[in-house]
Amino acid sequence: MEILIRKMEPGDYDMIIKLWEQVPGMGLNDLDDSRDGILRMLLRNPETCFVAEDSGEIIATIMVGTDGRRGHIYHLAVREAYRGKGTAKRMLDAAEEAVRRLGISKIFLVALKSNPEGNDFWEHIDYTVREDIVYRDRVLADMKEIFT
Repeated sequence: MEILIRKMEPGDYDMIIKLWEQVPGMGLNDLDDSRDGILRMLLRNPETCFVAEDSGEIIATIMVGTDGRRGHIYHLAVREAYRGKGTAKRMLDAAEEAVRRLGISKIFLVALKSNPEGNDFWEHIDYTVREDIVYRDRVLADMKEIFT
């Protein structure tokens, strides 16, 4: 088993979405995780999004978006057969190094409370829960508004 970690490409989408749909706890939505949504992410962040392949099959993903000050982790996902073997940590290491090369010194993520396996991973590798902030968001547009 030779796992190759490489930058994510637009042509990876079909294999990526198939993986994400099989991972329990993944928070997906029709806008951001659509083919167009992922393309926008890759165009803006070409150096910080990665896939892992084994025999030509994508077995893991991680995406990091940046604003020039902070990195935001999205969709660290590993196919079940590859969990517990260091694959997630290798993906995270690749993404963190890419963000460091951009001069960014802090990285964060949002993990759904309904994803205990994911939260256990983040806790195990010393990503801390912030008790001093309140996360808020607002939906600005739906699919029809953006793509018409």
